[in-house]
Amino acid sequence: MTKNVNDGINRQKIFLISVIALFTSGLSAALRASIAGDIQGNYLDAIDLASSTIMIGEILGISFLGFAFSLFFSSPLLDAIGMSRLLMLSAVCFIGGTLIVIFADAFAVGSDIYWYLWGGMLISGIGWGLVEGTTNPLTTSLYPEDKTNRLNILHAWWPAGLVVGGLSGVALSAFDLSWKVQFSLVLLPSLVYAYMVFGMKFPLTERAAAGVSMKEMLTEITRQPSFFVWLGAMILTAASELAPGQLVDLVLTRTVGMDGILLLVYVSGLMFVMRHFSGVLLRFISPVGLLWCSCALAAAGLYLLSFANSPLTGFLAATIWGIGVCYMWPTMLATASERYPRGGSFFIGLMGAAGALSINFVLPELGGIFDQAKQDFAGGIQAFSLLEGESLNAALISAARTTFQSIALFPLSLLFVFGAIWYRERLKGGYSPVLVTSKELSK
Repeated sequence: MTKNVNDGINRQKIFLISVIALFTSGLSAALRASIAGDIQGNYLDAIDLASSTIMIGEILGISFLGFAFSLFFSSPLLDAIGMSRLLMLSAVCFIGGTLIVIFADAFAVGSDIYWYLWGGMLISGIGWGLVEGTTNPLTTSLYPEDKTNRLNILHAWWPAGLVVGGLSGVALSAFDLSWKVQFSLVLLPSLVYAYMVFGMKFPLTERAAAGVSMKEMLTEITRQPSFFVWLGAMILTAASELAPGQLVDLVLTRTVGMDGILLLVYVSGLMFVMRHFSGVLLRFISPVGLLWCSCALAAAGLYLLSFANSPLTGFLAATIWGIGVCYMWPTMLATASERYPRGGSFFIGLMGAAGALSINFVLPELGGIFDQAKQDFAGGIQAFSLLEGESLNAALISAARTTFQSIALFPLSLLFVFGAIWYRERLKGGYSPVLVTSKELSK
């Protein structure tokens, strides 16, 4: 018989800890996006106006590199190090990284401030990666019979963090409170879940409980070449969801006539609600079919965002995009776990790391596309620096259009990939997860 990984485990409390930790990750991400304009205006424009959007893209993007780095290395070592230790370390990283960003101008002056901002975001990203590297396989261990639904519920609390972070940023800005006060909110939930971890007994991962050794888990990738198709798809789905979310306030605020962060809050609230109903959708459509529909809507929404020039068109486009990207990340993780159970936490970690790495490289590239487009519209950086009023808005609208249309190509290309997989599975009688016993896993 398969060992019950939940013997003696307080499943509800451990899932609550996971929820708060992922909420903290979302809160940090929202506040990073919310303060990006302040950081760019206060520091980066003075350092290099021509490349300030690239620089803020690098600062925002480095958190995703930290995420990918810690996720990649922590996932295969999850049982060896211990879930409680990794969750505790993640809280320390959130606290330390946040404080470094807040006090960057106290540590350095001039162009050196960039590196403190960059380093603080990197450490915060490492904390985020440790959360993902722990909570995803933890959830599949707690709920092995309901992976896709439970991972969607867990990841509903990522957009919940985005909602709270976005609204807090807008509210505190209305009271003319510093961006530093806004970003310090990350400290509160970090301390809460760090305290809750003390004294808790955590389960083994599903892989370890089934008797699969670490060596078998690591070498499984050589036996599953089809897994690389899913890695490639994860790169594009992550870019479709997370890159626009990091740029929406910076890029859309001037073009839609309202705080762009409010669009991110609205979409995040939509995602929070919808992810709780993934189990209902999966009764009627397979996970791959759900991913195909998600990509179709995401591509359409991103294309429409490129033309958004008012609050109404902004909300309409954001709704379509938000519905499209809602189920992408958790469904991709669950699908990898269900298709390749011998890969365990290592495969889940690789999926998350691939998604994060894509954002680290995509954000600066998108910043470069935006910077180049605004300069091309104005006729050069000197001409752009002199624009104001309607002329400035026209340049930003043109740059936003080019940027979002570029991102729309990512989910558009995946329609062919997921369409082929979906069609092939239907010919074989439909999708079904790989179900194996402990004895079979150990072969």
